Amino acid sequence: MLYNQFKDYFKDFLIFSLADMRKAEPDFDRRRLNEWQDKGYIKKLRRGYYIFSDTSLNEEALFLIANRLYPSSYVSLEMALSYYGLIPEGVYSITSVSSKKTARFKTPIADFVYRKIKPELLFGYRLGEYNGQGYKIAEAEKAVLDYLYLNPKITDAEDFYEWRFNSQEFLAMTEEKKLFEYADAFGDKRFIDRVKIFLKFVKLAN
Repeated sequence: MLYNQFKDYFKDFLIFSLADMRKAEPDFDRRRLNEWQDKGYIKKLRRGYYIFSDTSLNEEALFLIANRLYPSSYVSLEMALSYYGLIPEGVYSITSVSSKKTARFKTPIADFVYRKIKPELLFGYRLGEYNGQGYKIAEAEKAVLDYLYLNPKITDAEDFYEWRFNSQEFLAMTEEKKLFEYADAFGDKRFIDRVKIFLKFVKLAN
C-alpha cells in the first residue's frame, strides 16, 4: 500500500492501529510504518497505535484517543474534574480509569495515565462526540467518586479544603441521589462515610 492510498483509507481515523491496517490489507508490511515515521508522516503513540502527524488535536480528540489507546477505560479523575471546572489546577496528563492494570504512556502528543479499578466499577460515564466518533468520560459524580476511591488518604475537611474544590459548581451540576447510588455500588461502608464527609464539606463551603 502506498502512503497516499493509506492516508486516503484512514483519513477519517483519529487514531489507527496495526490491527486496523491488517483489516485494510491482510499482508500489510509493517516496515512501512518505520519508513513513514522517519519521513514525519505518522507518529507512534504506543506499540501498535499511530496517528497522522498533521492531525489537529483538542481536548476532546485527546479523550477519544485515550479511550482507544487502552481499551476498557474512560476519562476520569483529575482530567474529568478539570474538564467540569471542579478543580482550578491545569492538568497535564489525560487521566482515565480502567479495569486493566495501571499504566502510563508518554507519547508525542500527551501523557496518558490509567488507574486500575474493579471491572464492576466501570460505570457512571457519559458518551461525548468528536467528529462523529464517541468517547467516554465520567459524569461529574463518578469522577469525584473515582478520585476519592483511588486517593484513600483524602478523608476529612482539611484534605478537601486543600483540594480547592469548586463546591458551588459541583452542587449546581450534580444530583445527590445519583452520587450515593453510585457510591453504594462500591460496596464499602468506610468509603460511603468519606463521601458523606465530602458532601457535608461541599454544602458548608457553598
